[in-house]
Amino acid sequence: MFEIIILQRLYHISDAQAEYQIKDRLSFMRFLGITLSEDVPDDKTIWYFREKLVKSNLMESLFKRFLRELEKKNLITREGRIVDATFVDVPKQRNTKEENDSLKKGEIPEKWKEGSQKKKLAQKDVDARWTKKNDETHYGYKDHVKVDKDSKLIVGFTVTDASIHDGQELENLVDRRKDKSLNADSAYKGAKIEKCLGKNMENNIIEKGYRNKPLIENQKERNREK
Repeated sequence: MFEIIILQRLYHISDAQAEYQIKDRLSFMRFLGITLSEDVPDDKTIWYFREKLVKSNLMESLFKRFLRELEKKNLITREGRIVDATFVDVPKQRNTKEENDSLKKGEIPEKWKEGSQKKKLAQKDVDARWTKKNDETHYGYKDHVKVDKDSKLIVGFTVTDASIHDGQELENLVDRRKDKSLNADSAYKGAKIEKCLGKNMENNIIEKGYRNKPLIENQKERNREK
């Protein structure tokens, strides 16, 4: 069952798709040790197993153990890391200005806790936030992901609301003892981040130009290499 969850993470597939793909792909069957004559767990069974792991706080510890096994087999090399962030947009909330102001402060509007309004609270996403980037407006969350440079396997991640800047989460992703180099886009540039990386980690963050101080040719060439 845990191997099914590994397949789901590697291929980004839902419970229903996992059931279908296991029945359809011989490679999946071989990985799971299932023969053509054996039953395949259905999507509800897969969901129930994962929920049990989450509620027992075992999911992440199991995946850390899994990553350690990949490192032992040199499938994850730790020669370098790539970090990036992506928006996860969710349905927009139709809140009043006062309600949004309360949510930004980390408070739940009082009237949502009263009587029939409790049903409204059950349908509200109180953690999602608004942000704007490159003239695009986003409402929801942000995934901050670290992958192994060679295998491209995800080795670390955090989730925040959409308003958190990419660079703010870097210190929660890098391991100064083990990560040898870091590749990232210019959103991660800054003195605070360089301090976070330390002296032993190779800094391969894209350089960026500023008003009245554009990138010179040497910087552009280094960016292309990065």
